[in-house]
Amino acid sequence: MSRMPWISSHRAALAAAVAVPPLLTVWAAGPAQAHGAPTDPVSRVYACSPEGGAAARSAACRAAVAANGAPFTAWDNLRIANVNGRDRQVVPDGGLCSGGLPAYRGLDLARSDWPSTRLTPGATLTMRYSSTIPHTGTFQLYLTKAGYDPSRPLTWSDLPDRPFASVKDPALTNGAYRITAKLPSDRSGRHVLYTVWRNTSTPDTYYSCSDVVFPAAAGGGGGAGTATGGAGSGRSTQRAPGSAKPTKRATSSASPTASATGAAGAAGKAASGAPRAAEAPAGTPVASTGTSGAGASAPLVAGGAAAVLLLTGGAALALRLRRR
Repeated sequence: MSRMPWISSHRAALAAAVAVPPLLTVWAAGPAQAHGAPTDPVSRVYACSPEGGAAARSAACRAAVAANGAPFTAWDNLRIANVNGRDRQVVPDGGLCSGGLPAYRGLDLARSDWPSTRLTPGATLTMRYSSTIPHTGTFQLYLTKAGYDPSRPLTWSDLPDRPFASVKDPALTNGAYRITAKLPSDRSGRHVLYTVWRNTSTPDTYYSCSDVVFPAAAGGGGGAGTATGGAGSGRSTQRAPGSAKPTKRATSSASPTASATGAAGAAGKAASGAPRAAEAPAGTPVASTGTSGAGASAPLVAGGAAAVLLLTGGAALALRLRRR
């Protein structure tokens, strides 16, 4: 009789232990509902997430997080259920980058300094769309029209009626889908690459904005929103504001030369399929890529030598006058 209470309590503990695994399974499945977003060209939601690195510290991302009221921790979960192709009816103008979702509203800020990726018009783009769970579906890629103004909220009228690329059921390899497409050849300056991923294995549709910059057209016709923060190389490096010091130029003619050299490098590297990295936002100091190691230091060395000669000659003349 004295052992009965112990047996009853033991059975109760065993029953509770058996019930725990299902609860843990449900809890663990919560984060697994997330799916993905573009990381190259970098999307706003990924750049401004805690995993965005230096990009997350940019002025645009700080403003987006402030407007959002919370960090973009769930960067891979910007989705809407049961859209069924009615994107333009469900997602409102001015809310394209957030999908109209309050939890992502900071992504809709109209700014020209979002972390961006430099591309080449007419080149072949390979988008890397990072994902956590494989799903079937179609990726549709839109590029804002020529003359797009980044200082105004993004609307559906800024996008063509049809995507420039549509890719169905790409394979998920090493944690990412890779979508290959040829870019339009008539863009210059700053634009938005808008990606719509319409799942067929789930009822969800995903939306994302990737800010991209194309070299200015020949003759200087860069158009609204042309990036001013970089030197135009094919592969730019994302920097946090203030992490690189501006390069001092001896004359004002050095800048056009560096830009021309960088633009040529961009065309060559992008055409060869070289990977792109997010570049510094417009206005962020960027080290010059158009000068050699000797070019910047030679005037300083020559000037220093001339100063030494002048001082030596002056001392000798003063000595002669004193002896007289």
